[in-house]
Amino acid sequence: MSAKKILIITYYWPPAGGPGVQRWLKFVKYLPDFGWKPAVFIPENPSYPIVDETLKKDVAEDLEIIKNRIWEPYQIAEFFGKENKKFKAGQFDVGANQSWKSKLSVWVRGNFFIPDARVFWVRPSVKILKKYLAENHFDAVVTTGPPHSVHLIGLKLKREFPDLKWIADFRDPWTEISYYKHLKLTKAADSKHRNLEQQVFQHADITLATSYADAENFRKKGANAFCITNGFDHFETAEKVKSNKFTLSYVGVLEQLRNPEVLWKVLNDILLENSDFRSDFELKSVGRIDDKILEKITDSPLGNSLRNLGYLSHSEANREMQNSELLLITNFPDESSKGIIPGKIFEYLASGNQILSFGPKDSDVKKILDETGAGRHFIYDDIDGLKTFILQQYHLWKSADAQPETQNIECFSRRNLTKRLAEILDADTA
Repeated sequence: MSAKKILIITYYWPPAGGPGVQRWLKFVKYLPDFGWKPAVFIPENPSYPIVDETLKKDVAEDLEIIKNRIWEPYQIAEFFGKENKKFKAGQFDVGANQSWKSKLSVWVRGNFFIPDARVFWVRPSVKILKKYLAENHFDAVVTTGPPHSVHLIGLKLKREFPDLKWIADFRDPWTEISYYKHLKLTKAADSKHRNLEQQVFQHADITLATSYADAENFRKKGANAFCITNGFDHFETAEKVKSNKFTLSYVGVLEQLRNPEVLWKVLNDILLENSDFRSDFELKSVGRIDDKILEKITDSPLGNSLRNLGYLSHSEANREMQNSELLLITNFPDESSKGIIPGKIFEYLASGNQILSFGPKDSDVKKILDETGAGRHFIYDDIDGLKTFILQQYHLWKSADAQPETQNIECFSRRNLTKRLAEILDADTA
Protein backbone atom coordinates (compact mmCIF):
# COMPACT_ATOMS: atom_id res chain seq x y z
CA MET A 1 0.00 0.00 0.00
CA SER A 2 1.47 3.36 -1.03
CA ALA A 3 1.97 6.09 1.53
CA LYS A 4 -0.53 8.91 1.81
CA LYS A 5 0.86 12.36 1.04
CA ILE A 6 0.70 15.37 3.33
CA LEU A 7 1.85 18.96 2.64
CA ILE A 8 2.99 21.03 5.62
CA ILE A 9 2.87 24.82 5.22
CA THR A 10 5.06 26.47 7.84
CA TYR A 11 6.99 29.68 8.33
CA TYR A 12 9.54 28.13 10.72
CA TRP A 13 11.93 25.54 9.33
CA PRO A 14 15.66 24.90 9.76
CA PRO A 15 17.87 26.84 10.02
CA ALA A 16 15.28 28.59 12.23
CA GLY A 17 16.07 27.99 15.88
CA GLY A 18 13.88 28.07 18.96
CA PRO A 19 10.76 26.09 19.88
CA GLY A 20 8.60 27.16 16.92
CA VAL A 21 10.45 24.93 14.47
CA GLN A 22 10.63 21.78 16.59
CA ARG A 23 7.03 20.53 16.39
CA TRP A 24 6.69 19.93 12.65
CA LEU A 25 10.35 19.21 12.12
CA LYS A 26 9.86 16.15 14.32
CA PHE A 27 6.44 15.21 12.91
CA VAL A 28 7.96 15.28 9.43
CA LYS A 29 10.84 13.15 10.67
CA TYR A 30 8.57 10.36 11.97
CA LEU A 31 5.48 10.51 9.72
CA PRO A 32 6.96 8.11 7.11
CA ASP A 33 7.10 5.45 9.85
CA PHE A 34 3.30 5.60 10.02
CA GLY A 35 2.38 5.58 6.34
CA TRP A 36 2.49 9.30 5.50
CA LYS A 37 4.90 10.92 3.04
CA PRO A 38 5.45 14.62 3.88
CA ALA A 39 6.40 17.59 1.74
CA VAL A 40 7.05 21.06 3.13
CA PHE A 41 6.25 24.58 1.88
CA ILE A 42 8.37 27.33 3.47
CA PRO A 43 9.48 30.93 2.80
CA GLU A 44 12.56 31.28 0.60
CA ASN A 45 13.98 34.33 2.40
CA PRO A 46 12.60 34.38 5.97
CA SER A 47 13.77 36.70 8.72
CA TYR A 48 14.25 34.34 11.65
CA PRO A 49 14.92 35.86 15.10
CA ILE A 50 17.05 32.81 16.02
CA VAL A 51 19.12 30.54 13.77
CA ASP A 52 20.31 27.02 14.63
CA GLU A 53 22.13 25.28 11.78
CA THR A 54 22.36 22.00 13.76
CA LEU A 55 18.65 21.34 13.29
CA LYS A 56 19.24 20.65 9.60
CA LYS A 57 20.43 17.17 10.54
CA ASP A 58 16.81 16.17 11.21
CA VAL A 59 15.73 17.04 7.66
CA ALA A 60 15.75 14.00 5.37
CA GLU A 61 17.79 14.44 2.19
CA ASP A 62 14.89 13.22 0.02
CA LEU A 63 12.28 15.50 1.63
CA GLU A 64 10.48 17.59 -0.99
CA ILE A 65 10.68 21.28 -0.04
CA ILE A 66 8.84 23.99 -1.96
CA LYS A 67 9.84 27.62 -1.36
CA ASN A 68 8.32 31.01 -2.10
CA ARG A 69 9.69 34.47 -1.37
CA ILE A 70 8.22 36.53 1.46
CA TRP A 71 8.22 40.24 2.27
CA GLU A 72 8.24 41.13 5.97
CA PRO A 73 7.80 44.75 7.08
CA TYR A 74 9.82 44.49 10.29
CA GLN A 75 12.13 47.26 9.15
CA ILE A 76 9.18 49.59 9.76
CA ALA A 77 9.01 48.58 13.41
CA GLU A 78 12.78 48.77 13.76
CA PHE A 79 12.69 52.31 12.37
CA PHE A 80 10.84 53.35 15.54
CA GLY A 81 13.44 51.74 17.77
CA LYS A 82 16.06 48.97 17.77
CA GLU A 83 14.24 47.28 20.68
CA ASN A 84 11.43 46.47 18.26
CA LYS A 85 13.57 43.77 16.66
CA LYS A 86 12.01 41.46 19.24
CA PHE A 87 8.73 41.79 17.27
CA LYS A 88 10.05 39.04 15.00
CA ALA A 89 9.77 36.64 17.94
CA GLY A 90 6.32 37.90 18.98
CA GLN A 91 7.60 39.97 21.91
CA PHE A 92 7.49 43.64 22.85
CA ASP A 93 7.87 45.97 25.81
CA VAL A 94 4.90 46.34 28.14
CA GLY A 95 3.78 48.66 30.93
CA ALA A 96 6.31 51.13 32.25
CA ASN A 97 8.97 49.70 29.92
CA GLN A 98 7.14 50.98 26.83
CA SER A 99 8.39 54.12 25.13
CA TRP A 100 6.02 56.11 22.91
CA LYS A 101 7.78 54.63 19.89
CA SER A 102 7.18 51.13 21.18
CA LYS A 103 3.51 51.90 21.85
CA LEU A 104 3.11 53.22 18.34
CA SER A 105 4.82 50.16 16.88
CA VAL A 106 2.54 47.81 18.82
CA TRP A 107 -0.53 49.73 17.63
CA VAL A 108 0.63 49.55 14.01
CA ARG A 109 1.44 45.84 14.32
CA GLY A 110 -1.97 44.98 15.79
CA ASN A 111 -4.19 47.13 13.59
CA PHE A 112 -2.49 47.20 10.18
CA PHE A 113 -0.96 43.72 9.90
CA ILE A 114 -3.87 41.36 10.55
CA PRO A 115 -3.33 38.77 11.80
CA ASP A 116 0.42 39.45 11.75
CA ALA A 117 3.24 40.94 9.69
CA ARG A 118 3.69 37.77 7.62
CA VAL A 119 0.27 38.31 6.02
CA PHE A 120 1.96 39.49 2.80
CA TRP A 121 3.05 35.89 2.20
CA VAL A 122 -0.56 34.69 1.89
CA ARG A 123 -1.61 35.81 -1.58
CA PRO A 124 1.56 34.82 -3.53
CA SER A 125 1.72 31.49 -1.68
CA VAL A 126 -1.89 30.65 -2.52
CA LYS A 127 -1.19 31.41 -6.17
CA ILE A 128 1.77 29.02 -6.26
CA LEU A 129 0.09 26.29 -4.22
CA LYS A 130 -3.12 26.30 -6.28
CA LYS A 131 -1.05 25.33 -9.31
CA TYR A 132 1.09 22.88 -7.33
CA LEU A 133 -1.87 21.07 -5.76
CA ALA A 134 -3.69 20.90 -9.09
CA GLU A 135 -0.67 19.08 -10.55
CA ASN A 136 0.27 16.94 -7.51
CA HIS A 137 -2.05 14.74 -5.46
CA PHE A 138 -2.07 15.22 -1.69
CA ASP A 139 -4.37 13.59 0.86
CA ALA A 140 -4.00 16.37 3.43
CA VAL A 141 -2.51 19.81 3.95
CA VAL A 142 -1.34 21.27 7.26
CA THR A 143 -0.96 24.92 8.24
CA THR A 144 0.82 25.65 11.50
CA GLY A 145 0.85 28.97 13.34
CA PRO A 146 1.90 31.34 14.68
CA PRO A 147 2.28 33.21 12.49
CA HIS A 148 -1.48 32.71 12.15
CA SER A 149 -1.44 34.30 8.70
CA VAL A 150 -0.27 30.85 7.55
CA HIS A 151 -3.79 29.59 8.37
CA LEU A 152 -5.21 32.05 5.85
CA ILE A 153 -3.29 30.15 3.16
CA GLY A 154 -5.07 27.00 4.28
CA LEU A 155 -8.43 28.75 4.36
CA LYS A 156 -8.08 29.95 0.76
CA LEU A 157 -6.81 26.56 -0.45
CA LYS A 158 -9.73 24.79 1.23
CA ARG A 159 -12.11 26.96 -0.77
CA GLU A 160 -10.31 26.03 -3.98
CA PHE A 161 -10.01 22.32 -3.13
CA PRO A 162 -12.98 21.46 -0.85
CA ASP A 163 -12.19 17.72 -0.83
CA LEU A 164 -8.63 18.28 0.41
CA LYS A 165 -8.34 17.55 4.14
CA TRP A 166 -7.05 20.63 5.96
CA ILE A 167 -5.43 20.45 9.39
CA ALA A 168 -4.96 23.79 11.19
CA ASP A 169 -2.31 23.40 13.87
CA PHE A 170 -2.20 26.04 16.61
CA ARG A 171 1.11 25.97 18.46
CA ASP A 172 -0.27 28.96 20.40
CA PRO A 173 -3.82 30.34 20.53
CA TRP A 174 -4.80 33.29 18.34
CA THR A 175 -7.15 35.71 20.14
CA GLU A 176 -6.79 33.92 23.49
CA ILE A 177 -3.03 34.39 23.76
CA SER A 178 -2.12 36.57 26.74
CA TYR A 179 -0.39 39.32 24.76
CA TYR A 180 -3.45 39.80 22.51
CA LYS A 181 -4.89 42.35 24.92
CA HIS A 182 -1.65 44.34 24.70
CA LEU A 183 -1.95 44.89 20.93
CA LYS A 184 -3.98 48.12 21.37
CA LEU A 185 -6.57 46.95 18.85
CA THR A 186 -9.38 49.09 17.54
CA LYS A 187 -12.85 47.58 17.68
CA ALA A 188 -12.72 46.96 13.93
CA ALA A 189 -9.30 45.26 14.10
CA ASP A 190 -10.38 43.07 17.01
CA SER A 191 -13.49 42.05 15.09
CA LYS A 192 -11.40 41.14 12.04
CA HIS A 193 -8.99 39.01 14.09
CA ARG A 194 -11.87 37.11 15.69
CA ASN A 195 -13.73 36.67 12.41
CA LEU A 196 -10.68 35.21 10.68
CA GLU A 197 -10.02 32.90 13.60
CA GLN A 198 -13.63 31.69 13.53
CA GLN A 199 -13.44 31.00 9.79
CA VAL A 200 -10.38 28.81 10.37
CA PHE A 201 -12.16 26.86 13.11
CA GLN A 202 -15.25 26.38 10.97
CA HIS A 203 -13.56 25.31 7.74
CA ALA A 204 -10.57 23.25 8.92
CA ASP A 205 -11.35 19.52 8.93
CA ILE A 206 -9.12 19.07 11.97
CA THR A 207 -7.81 21.67 14.42
CA LEU A 208 -4.81 20.70 16.53
CA ALA A 209 -3.95 22.28 19.87
CA THR A 210 -0.82 21.82 21.94
CA SER A 211 -2.68 21.78 25.27
CA TYR A 212 -5.79 20.17 26.74
CA ALA A 213 -7.38 23.48 27.69
CA ASP A 214 -6.78 25.03 24.26
CA ALA A 215 -8.38 22.04 22.53
CA GLU A 216 -11.45 22.41 24.75
CA ASN A 217 -11.64 26.15 24.05
CA PHE A 218 -11.36 25.53 20.31
CA ARG A 219 -14.18 22.96 20.47
CA LYS A 220 -16.37 25.51 22.22
CA LYS A 221 -15.80 27.79 19.23
CA GLY A 222 -16.91 25.09 16.80
CA ALA A 223 -13.60 23.47 15.86
CA ASN A 224 -13.09 19.74 15.42
CA ALA A 225 -10.19 19.98 17.84
CA PHE A 226 -7.71 17.45 19.20
CA CYS A 227 -4.81 17.90 21.59
CA ILE A 228 -1.38 16.68 20.58
CA THR A 229 1.15 18.24 22.90
CA ASN A 230 4.71 19.03 21.99
CA GLY A 231 7.27 16.49 23.09
CA PHE A 232 10.89 15.39 23.23
CA ASP A 233 13.25 13.41 21.08
CA HIS A 234 15.46 11.09 23.05
CA PHE A 235 18.93 12.48 23.53
CA GLU A 236 22.05 11.05 25.08
CA THR A 237 21.99 11.38 28.85
CA ALA A 238 25.18 11.04 30.82
CA GLU A 239 25.20 9.55 34.29
CA LYS A 240 24.35 12.31 36.74
CA VAL A 241 27.40 13.54 38.61
CA LYS A 242 27.08 16.04 41.43
CA SER A 243 28.35 19.40 40.23
CA ASN A 244 30.14 21.97 42.38
CA LYS A 245 27.19 24.39 41.98
CA PHE A 246 23.50 24.13 42.80
CA THR A 247 22.30 25.30 39.39
CA LEU A 248 18.91 26.69 38.45
CA SER A 249 18.70 27.00 34.66
CA TYR A 250 16.35 28.75 32.28
CA VAL A 251 16.54 27.62 28.65
CA GLY A 252 14.86 29.75 25.99
CA VAL A 253 13.65 33.32 25.56
CA LEU A 254 12.38 35.11 28.66
CA GLU A 255 10.23 38.15 27.88
CA GLN A 256 8.58 40.68 30.18
CA LEU A 257 5.11 39.14 30.17
CA ARG A 258 6.47 35.91 31.69
CA ASN A 259 9.00 37.44 34.07
CA PRO A 260 8.90 35.58 37.45
CA GLU A 261 9.72 38.58 39.65
CA VAL A 262 8.68 36.61 42.74
CA LEU A 263 11.49 34.13 42.02
CA TRP A 264 14.13 36.84 41.80
CA LYS A 265 12.87 38.26 45.13
CA VAL A 266 12.95 34.87 46.88
CA LEU A 267 16.40 34.03 45.54
CA ASN A 268 17.76 37.42 46.60
CA ASP A 269 16.32 36.87 50.09
CA ILE A 270 17.92 33.43 50.38
CA LEU A 271 21.25 34.71 49.10
CA LEU A 272 21.28 37.43 51.76
CA GLU A 273 20.20 35.08 54.55
CA ASN A 274 22.23 31.95 53.79
CA SER A 275 25.97 32.20 53.16
CA ASP A 276 26.27 28.51 52.15
CA PHE A 277 23.56 28.93 49.53
CA ARG A 278 25.27 32.12 48.35
CA SER A 279 28.54 30.29 47.67
CA ASP A 280 26.86 27.21 46.15
CA PHE A 281 24.16 28.74 43.95
CA GLU A 282 24.28 29.51 40.24
CA LEU A 283 21.55 30.98 38.02
CA LYS A 284 22.21 29.90 34.45
CA SER A 285 20.55 31.39 31.38
CA VAL A 286 20.66 29.60 28.03
CA GLY A 287 18.97 31.73 25.39
CA ARG A 288 17.94 35.36 25.55
CA ILE A 289 16.73 37.32 28.55
CA ASP A 290 14.89 40.55 27.85
CA ASP A 291 17.26 43.48 28.43
CA LYS A 292 15.00 45.04 31.07
CA ILE A 293 14.84 41.79 33.06
CA LEU A 294 18.57 41.22 32.75
CA GLU A 295 19.30 44.74 33.98
CA LYS A 296 17.21 44.24 37.13
CA ILE A 297 18.86 40.89 37.88
CA THR A 298 22.40 42.19 37.43
CA ASP A 299 21.65 45.19 39.67
CA SER A 300 20.61 42.88 42.53
CA PRO A 301 22.60 40.42 44.70
CA LEU A 302 21.45 37.70 42.29
CA GLY A 303 23.61 39.26 39.60
CA ASN A 304 26.72 37.81 41.23
CA SER A 305 25.32 34.30 40.73
CA LEU A 306 24.25 34.74 37.11
CA ARG A 307 25.97 32.89 34.26
CA ASN A 308 24.47 34.11 31.02
CA LEU A 309 25.45 31.76 28.16
CA GLY A 310 23.28 33.34 25.47
CA TYR A 311 21.81 31.32 22.65
CA LEU A 312 23.29 27.83 22.17
CA SER A 313 22.51 25.16 19.61
CA HIS A 314 19.72 22.74 20.44
CA SER A 315 22.11 19.92 21.35
CA GLU A 316 24.27 22.24 23.49
CA ALA A 317 21.16 23.54 25.27
CA ASN A 318 20.14 19.96 26.06
CA ARG A 319 23.53 19.34 27.66
CA GLU A 320 23.10 22.43 29.81
CA MET A 321 19.66 21.16 30.90
CA GLN A 322 21.26 17.92 32.09
CA ASN A 323 24.00 19.79 33.94
CA SER A 324 21.48 21.49 36.23
CA GLU A 325 19.62 20.67 39.41
CA LEU A 326 16.50 22.74 38.76
CA LEU A 327 14.96 23.83 35.45
CA LEU A 328 12.83 26.95 35.29
CA ILE A 329 9.71 27.32 33.17
CA THR A 330 7.44 30.38 33.19
CA ASN A 331 4.02 31.11 31.76
CA PHE A 332 1.74 34.12 31.53
CA PRO A 333 -0.04 34.70 34.88
CA ASP A 334 -3.51 35.19 33.40
CA GLU A 335 -6.20 32.57 33.97
CA SER A 336 -6.73 32.48 30.21
CA SER A 337 -3.19 31.10 29.83
CA LYS A 338 -3.72 27.95 31.88
CA GLY A 339 -3.79 25.95 28.63
CA ILE A 340 -0.36 27.08 27.40
CA ILE A 341 2.26 24.33 27.67
CA PRO A 342 5.69 25.78 26.78
CA GLY A 343 7.48 23.35 24.49
CA LYS A 344 10.65 23.26 26.56
CA ILE A 345 8.90 21.39 29.39
CA PHE A 346 9.12 18.13 27.45
CA GLU A 347 12.87 18.25 26.99
CA TYR A 348 13.06 19.27 30.63
CA LEU A 349 11.16 16.03 31.38
CA ALA A 350 13.60 14.02 29.27
CA SER A 351 16.55 15.40 31.24
CA GLY A 352 15.27 13.77 34.45
CA ASN A 353 15.84 16.94 36.50
CA GLN A 354 13.26 18.65 38.66
CA ILE A 355 11.22 21.48 37.17
CA LEU A 356 10.23 24.75 38.82
CA SER A 357 7.18 26.18 37.06
CA PHE A 358 5.25 29.47 37.27
CA GLY A 359 1.84 30.23 35.86
CA PRO A 360 -1.89 30.36 36.60
CA LYS A 361 -3.53 28.01 39.08
CA ASP A 362 -4.62 24.54 37.86
CA SER A 363 -2.78 24.92 34.56
CA ASP A 364 -2.04 22.15 32.09
CA VAL A 365 1.63 22.42 33.06
CA LYS A 366 0.70 21.63 36.66
CA LYS A 367 -1.26 18.60 35.44
CA ILE A 368 1.79 17.28 33.58
CA LEU A 369 4.14 17.86 36.53
CA ASP A 370 1.73 16.16 38.94
CA GLU A 371 1.28 13.15 36.65
CA THR A 372 5.02 12.71 36.04
CA GLY A 373 6.35 13.70 39.48
CA ALA A 374 8.81 15.97 37.68
CA GLY A 375 8.56 19.13 39.77
CA ARG A 376 6.34 21.78 41.33
CA HIS A 377 4.08 24.46 39.87
CA PHE A 378 3.58 27.82 41.61
CA ILE A 379 1.32 30.79 41.14
CA TYR A 380 3.16 34.10 41.09
CA ASP A 381 2.49 35.14 44.70
CA ASP A 382 3.33 31.95 46.63
CA ILE A 383 6.46 33.31 48.29
CA ASP A 384 6.54 30.92 51.26
CA GLY A 385 5.90 27.78 49.23
CA LEU A 386 8.49 28.78 46.66
CA LYS A 387 11.16 29.45 49.25
CA THR A 388 10.49 26.12 50.95
CA PHE A 389 10.72 24.19 47.67
CA ILE A 390 14.00 25.82 46.60
CA LEU A 391 15.61 25.15 49.96
CA GLN A 392 14.35 21.53 49.94
CA GLN A 393 15.96 20.98 46.56
CA TYR A 394 19.15 22.67 47.73
CA HIS A 395 19.42 20.43 50.79
CA LEU A 396 18.82 17.32 48.65
CA TRP A 397 21.68 18.42 46.42
CA LYS A 398 23.90 19.33 49.37
CA SER A 399 23.41 15.94 51.01
CA ALA A 400 23.66 14.07 47.67
CA ASP A 401 20.26 12.46 48.28
CA ALA A 402 18.43 11.08 45.25
CA GLN A 403 15.83 13.21 43.53
CA PRO A 404 12.31 11.80 43.10
CA GLU A 405 11.91 9.46 40.12
CA THR A 406 9.86 10.74 37.19
CA GLN A 407 7.21 8.55 35.59
CA ASN A 408 4.92 8.30 32.55
CA ILE A 409 7.05 10.57 30.37
CA GLU A 410 7.29 8.21 27.37
CA CYS A 411 3.86 9.27 26.14
CA PHE A 412 5.46 12.64 25.33
CA SER A 413 8.14 11.23 23.03
CA ARG A 414 8.03 12.73 19.53
CA ARG A 415 7.61 9.31 17.94
CA ASN A 416 4.61 8.39 20.08
CA LEU A 417 3.02 11.79 19.44
CA THR A 418 3.50 11.33 15.70
CA LYS A 419 1.79 7.95 15.97
CA ARG A 420 -1.17 9.72 17.58
CA LEU A 421 -1.17 12.31 14.77
CA ALA A 422 -1.19 9.56 12.14
CA GLU A 423 -4.13 7.87 13.87
CA ILE A 424 -6.14 11.11 13.70
CA LEU A 425 -5.18 11.65 10.07
CA ASP A 426 -6.03 8.08 9.09
CA ALA A 427 -9.42 8.24 10.78
CA ASP A 428 -10.29 11.45 8.94
CA THR A 429 -8.97 10.42 5.52
CA ALA A 430 -10.26 6.83 5.50
